[in-house]
Amino acid sequence: MKHFALMAATAAAALTLAGCGDQSGGSAGGTRDQIRAVGSSTVYPFATAVAEMFVQGNPGMKSPIIESTGTGGGMKLFCAGVGAQHPDIANASRRMKKAEFEDCQKNGVKDIMEIQVGVDGLAFAESKDGPGFKLTPKIVYEALAANPYGKGPNKAETWKDVDPSLPATAISVFGPPSTSGTRDSLAELILTKGCETDPAMKTLKEKSEDEFKATCTRIREDGKYVDSGENDNLIVQKLAANPNALGVFGFSYLEENKDKLKDVSINGVEATYETVSTGKYPGARPLFIYVKKAHMTAIPGLQAYLNTFAANWAPDGALTKRGMVAAPEDVRKASAETIKSLAVLDGSQLK
Repeated sequence: MKHFALMAATAAAALTLAGCGDQSGGSAGGTRDQIRAVGSSTVYPFATAVAEMFVQGNPGMKSPIIESTGTGGGMKLFCAGVGAQHPDIANASRRMKKAEFEDCQKNGVKDIMEIQVGVDGLAFAESKDGPGFKLTPKIVYEALAANPYGKGPNKAETWKDVDPSLPATAISVFGPPSTSGTRDSLAELILTKGCETDPAMKTLKEKSEDEFKATCTRIREDGKYVDSGENDNLIVQKLAANPNALGVFGFSYLEENKDKLKDVSINGVEATYETVSTGKYPGARPLFIYVKKAHMTAIPGLQAYLNTFAANWAPDGALTKRGMVAAPEDVRKASAETIKSLAVLDGSQLK
């Protein structure tokens, strides 16, 4: 009966979407009977897993289209407008930014549901044959910053140049591009923390927020940091081929590749399910999906897809078995309530 009701709603929902026109000036672009999500490469494997479970539980429904565009790129697509030609969901490995919310509002994407689906760790990893790096936010910042502490271009060539306790191997880090939420997390959780170990940087922050951000988060572009696109599996391959390189990606990719890689501790704390879930690990971060409320009744199966997410994000759920860290119980309850009540995000909370 449930499957019949869901199927029967498809035609009516498609017609509803036709009236959900592009608020930014275009046309609705026809109708759509398939869920579409864009965004984070970190959330991607979990979103695709939910898509598989959704199809299994709702025979006859089309499989959702999930695209790995990076959080920033996904937000641009998501906020472009309302209607059939625009995605229903933005997957994000960090919270929506105030500027993105304002862009959404400008383009008619007024009511947005914010749902935290889990927790992830910004993992640092090396080959099984690697030297056994032990890092701190300060070390990572001094190795990767374009202009460390505002004192001129970064001239460090080896890890030993940064810290005498580290090997004299060339600095080589494979990581996410500037459009990635993982890159934003690297900047916020690691680089900025390392930068702030210099008291002068706190003074700079009070003087000029923009100058502080540029000094503390801009990454060098001389080849020491290699932008590896939105393909975390490529980083895994690069590390397996280069024992002296480091990689930066989501915790789930480290878990999936424990046979090839080993964790690099930050402040003496390794990325594990326990340290990420409790927040003890310095790189712990929330994972979100953002949903257009206007599409909830217009896109067939969207409510059921979100319900499938909620049914599998507990500590003993299917998503945990895929490598996602479950959010605290109170967060899971709040997210489930958002799905049920269709509560929308208050943009004043964003930064």
